Amino acid sequence: MDGGMSMNHEIFEPGPDNARAFRDALGRFATGVTIVTTQTEDGPIAITANSFASLSLDPPLVLWSPAKASSRFKPFAEAEHFAIHVLAADQAALCTEVAKDARRFRPGDLTENENGVPLIETALAHFECRRDAVHDGGDHVIVVGRVERVRMREGDPLLFLNGQYGGFQALG
Repeated sequence: MDGGMSMNHEIFEPGPDNARAFRDALGRFATGVTIVTTQTEDGPIAITANSFASLSLDPPLVLWSPAKASSRFKPFAEAEHFAIHVLAADQAALCTEVAKDARRFRPGDLTENENGVPLIETALAHFECRRDAVHDGGDHVIVVGRVERVRMREGDPLLFLNGQYGGFQALG
């Protein structure tokens, strides 16, 4: 007996015919939301990413994974320096704007570090990185960054689950 609870599971092998279902299954995993920035010859550029993860404490390494099909792929896959910004719960609009326009920033939105990397000072945290490695990852690459500086503040994180933004509520 299942105690009155019914569980209907969909079981499938991922492939081209069910790519949407595979994406929906991945969407069941709640992630934080980040904006990655770097500097280009044409000015600052940004991309949203929920593929951010810590990799190592010693040395301090993080990773993220831009899609090869993205029009923003090349500047990020080749960036020597970049910053990953963890967004706060009240920054969903910024995330949506950056997703639509890689250069949506207005004067005063960004500062720059000594390497010219654009920084979003209002982010919950940011990790200023130097590229350590880039690995193939299917239709994405895995960019490993050595963290050179961190800035953080108190606040609630912006989360992404099932294609929607939300927040975090502690249990107990």
